[in-house]
Amino acid sequence: MKVLICDKTENEYIEQMRAAGLTVDVRDDITPEELPSVLPAYDGMVVRSRTKVKQPLIDVCPNLKVIVRGGAGLDTIDFEYARSKGITVMNTPLANSASVAELAIGYMLMMARSLYQATATVKAEKWDKKNFNGDEIGGKTLGLVGVGNIGKEVSKRAAVMGMTVIAYDPFVKEIAGIKLVTLDELLAQSDYISLHLPKTKESTNMIGAEQFAKMKKGVRIVNCARGGIVEEAALYEALTNGTVAGAALDVFAEEPPVDWKLLKLDNVIGSPHIGAATKEAQARVGAEVADKLIEFAKK
Repeated sequence: MKVLICDKTENEYIEQMRAAGLTVDVRDDITPEELPSVLPAYDGMVVRSRTKVKQPLIDVCPNLKVIVRGGAGLDTIDFEYARSKGITVMNTPLANSASVAELAIGYMLMMARSLYQATATVKAEKWDKKNFNGDEIGGKTLGLVGVGNIGKEVSKRAAVMGMTVIAYDPFVKEIAGIKLVTLDELLAQSDYISLHLPKTKESTNMIGAEQFAKMKKGVRIVNCARGGIVEEAALYEALTNGTVAGAALDVFAEEPPVDWKLLKLDNVIGSPHIGAATKEAQARVGAEVADKLIEFAKK
């Protein structure tokens, strides 16, 4: 089986696939323009967030049998269309969970103690101690929108630090240690709201002006899930009118953003979609990708 690696994958696991008899070519810098002429020669492909696999690409690849995405979501792939063409689509839903959860918790701590702003002042050789009277996150209510693998990991860490965890997830009936509530209840009760759900037709812009109006004044928002779940124009308004005290964003509707004004606000911190960017997560992703492809090739 011939496999094209389209995004960064740990070399150890590429060699593991080759040792198992797969022909593996690495083009982790391949462009969207190059893919339609290169991919038809391959039976399988490995992608991360960078490479999009949409219907027009699938249509020119009659030999494609399997797509493996190293990551939790499948929103970068027209997976239903691919499956209708007999292509197996797989991901690695557990590999990134701990890393993304730790980033979300880290962001909550940063906002509670204004760590980004405090660091900026001391780097500027200022000693503005009186301006940094923060909050403890212990005793606060964390509202999780989505309690899949990552949401559960966030909940475990938040509970250890003394937070009360509530959650909204229409696909979950009950979960140990977490009180399930309606979305409106979550918006009204939460001191922190952290998003952990895929971007779908239903979840696109699900947090907009109507939802911000229902939130507790001074709430803080964390989005390490997908850009486009939070309506960015409405978030900007909520951040500037005092409804939302702070936002921490690892993902954006456009990546990189076309309009940077949201990130220029003093009460916003952000990062360039690095939730899964830890050595440990990369190793787990590579191992799981290799296992899935080697097992698939045996069929």
